[in-house]
Amino acid sequence: MSPDDGSAAPGVATTGSHDDVFVTEDQETTRSSSSSQAGAAPAPDPARSAAGGLVVAVDGPGGSGKSTVSRQIARQLRLRYLDTGAMYRAITQVALDRRIDIEDPVAVAEVAERTVLTIGTDPDQSTIHVDGVNLDEQIRTRAVTNAVSAIAAVPAVRARLVAQQREIIAESLAAGGIVVEGRDIGSVVAPDAPVKVFLTASTEVRALRRSRQLGEKGVDDVARTLAELDRRDALDSSRTVDPLSIPEGAIVLDSSALSVSEVVDEVMRRSEHLLAPTP
Repeated sequence: MSPDDGSAAPGVATTGSHDDVFVTEDQETTRSSSSSQAGAAPAPDPARSAAGGLVVAVDGPGGSGKSTVSRQIARQLRLRYLDTGAMYRAITQVALDRRIDIEDPVAVAEVAERTVLTIGTDPDQSTIHVDGVNLDEQIRTRAVTNAVSAIAAVPAVRARLVAQQREIIAESLAAGGIVVEGRDIGSVVAPDAPVKVFLTASTEVRALRRSRQLGEKGVDDVARTLAELDRRDALDSSRTVDPLSIPEGAIVLDSSALSVSEVVDEVMRRSEHLLAPTP
């Protein structure tokens, strides 16, 4: 079943919509069935495990336009969509709510162990729930953005969420495929994905996009966001486990001066031998 037919995947609730404008990489959320809860043992890379299914891996730093581009590709190809960043943000929100020391990997790992995370895969309507509670709005705050790198650096958290992400991918292949966005999709989660994309943009452009997402317009706000992005880039690129990097064989695009449609068109053009709409 494709997300374009107006119904959600089995066991998936969906809400929300988005305009065709660039936003930060984590603006959108998705959700899997409750059976795909964090905590399962890591599964093999499922990117080529089902005949006819397609996995498109989209990676890049914050503000590069991953979410908007990924959603548009999913719509165009009638595929499902998964925002893995939303999953790390959800765990981060829980840790902050419980006043957990985010620099304590044991405490953070325990939070992930005890959290029931569900995330949807409809590119037009998607939600994320933790223990049955919708966190769509809460996970998009500056507080979460500034703390998520510490959470994502914990190996136990990454292992649990990667396992869940691979389960979602495997389930989606039977329905035609999925576009997955994050920071380690083409390198770790689905290294055998037939199509890999790495989006980037200047830090100035990315800061402006992120500030707009947060509803901030002042020069000081953008400068603050730029500094925060630089800090997160450094943390994500230097972490010991699954650092942010350009996957081998990825299409690398700088979206700084490009519209959403231009980025999508370029991805489609350079991958046309692999990309085809689901009948």
